Amino acid sequence: MSRTFEFDGEKYKKASRHQKEWGSSLIGELSLRGDEKILDLGCGDGVLTEQLSELVPDGKVVGIDASAGMIAEAQSRSKPNLTFVQMDINDMDFQNEFDVIFSNAALHWVKDHGRLLKNSFRALKDGGRLLWDFAGDGNCSNFFAVIRKEMESEEYRQYFKEFEWPWYMPSREEYAKTVVASGFSSYGITEVNRDRFFSDADEMIRRIDQPSIVPFIKVLPEGAKEKFRDEVVRAMLERALQADGTCFETFRRIHVRADK
Repeated sequence: MSRTFEFDGEKYKKASRHQKEWGSSLIGELSLRGDEKILDLGCGDGVLTEQLSELVPDGKVVGIDASAGMIAEAQSRSKPNLTFVQMDINDMDFQNEFDVIFSNAALHWVKDHGRLLKNSFRALKDGGRLLWDFAGDGNCSNFFAVIRKEMESEEYRQYFKEFEWPWYMPSREEYAKTVVASGFSSYGITEVNRDRFFSDADEMIRRIDQPSIVPFIKVLPEGAKEKFRDEVVRAMLERALQADGTCFETFRRIHVRADK
C-alpha cells in the first residue's frame, strides 16, 4: 500500500535552507548539453526543479511530488520547459523518456527502493543517468531519539501501536545490494556526512514542524496534536541547543549515481 503525507509548501520553503544548499551542489555534478529531458523525484516547492530547467533551455523538466501543498507552491514556477505533476513516486510508469532522473532530500520517504530503482531504470533512455541524494543510516539521530521516546510514553503509545516508520535510510552497503539487482550498467554509492548546526532554535523548530513531525502528528487525535508537538520541541531544545544558541543535528546522506 502506498503511504504518502501532505505537507505545507509555503512552510517547507522557509524551513529547507540546508536541503536547498545540498541540492544546488548536487545539480553542479551534472554535465548537460542543454536539450535533455529531466525528471525530478520529490520536487517539493520546485526551487531546485526550476534551477534544472535553466540548464536545459532546449529540453524539458518534469517535477513530481505526492503532496498537493508542495505542487501548489511549485506551480508558480511553471514555464514552457518546466511542468509539475502531483504524483506518488511509487506510481510512476514512464518508459524510455528521460536522460536524467534527479532527486534531492526526498527518496528516504520511499520505502520500497527495489521498486523505485526498477521504475527508474525503465523511465530512463539508454545511456541515461540517475543522480540522487537522500538520507541514510545515522540521519537525524537527535530527532529520532526524541520522537521514539515520546511515541513510547504512556500518554501516546496507544496511538502508535500500528504506526509504520515513515522513512527508509539505508547504509551504503545495504543500498549497493539493491542497486546491483536493478540492472544498471555502472553505479557509484557514497555515504556523506552533512551534520549541521541550525543557526538558532527557530530554524530547527521550523524544520521539525515541516516536514519531520508531520507523519507523527497525522495519527494523533486533535486534542493531542499540539501537546505532543510542544513536548517534542522542548525535548529537542534540551538535547540539541548549544551554548552559542545554535542547534546541532546529524545529517547523513546516501549519494547515488547510476547509468543505464
